[in-house]
Amino acid sequence: MHFIVMGCGRVGAAAGMALEGRGHTVAVIDQDPAAFRRLSTGFTGQRVTGVGFDREILRQAGVAEAYGFAAVSSGDNSNVLAARVVRESFGLDNVVARIYDPDRAELYQRLGIATVATVPWAADQVLRQILPAGAAGEYQDPSGRLTLVRLDPHPDWTGADLTDIEAAAGGRVAFIGRFGQAELPGPRTVYQAGDQLHMMVPTDAMLAAERILARPPQARP
Repeated sequence: MHFIVMGCGRVGAAAGMALEGRGHTVAVIDQDPAAFRRLSTGFTGQRVTGVGFDREILRQAGVAEAYGFAAVSSGDNSNVLAARVVRESFGLDNVVARIYDPDRAELYQRLGIATVATVPWAADQVLRQILPAGAAGEYQDPSGRLTLVRLDPHPDWTGADLTDIEAAAGGRVAFIGRFGQAELPGPRTVYQAGDQLHMMVPTDAMLAAERILARPPQARP
């Protein structure tokens, strides 16, 4: 899969190298060519000099083939603008933006833009947002039989009871990410558009759970 990272600071460089280390192709965008020095000498991905919300720069970075886009520059406005351009102009939904202002972060979550905070493990958060669920388990029990993964159901699951989603995926929802906040589900909780489900599933069924929820409910066998 192909990924684009906008911003080659500490977080962007770490995310870009980690993605390449997982076998993906990566393009890193930054306005300052000197920023690419943060990438390891072994990094073979694209280094694209320019503004990350410029459509031509995004095309050079391979946005047409991209699976995910991470905007992690030092500016909230630039990150959100780039994320919106990628979503609205190129139709890529799998985007994440780093936001310094927590009030803004909640607003952008409501707009459907996943956000990460500026914390020491921000690069890890970026990977968890844009990698497929099966490739980025959040926790695994000591026996290795169960893994906590983030799942993003197809929009047609909106309004479904979590119990129905659990039955389809073969797991249990541990908590929900909603508008930038974590919530424990109750007996009558339903899936809302934009929710991120953090579900405990059998380790050997992670990819199957992701595939099931990526399709509309009526498409299931």
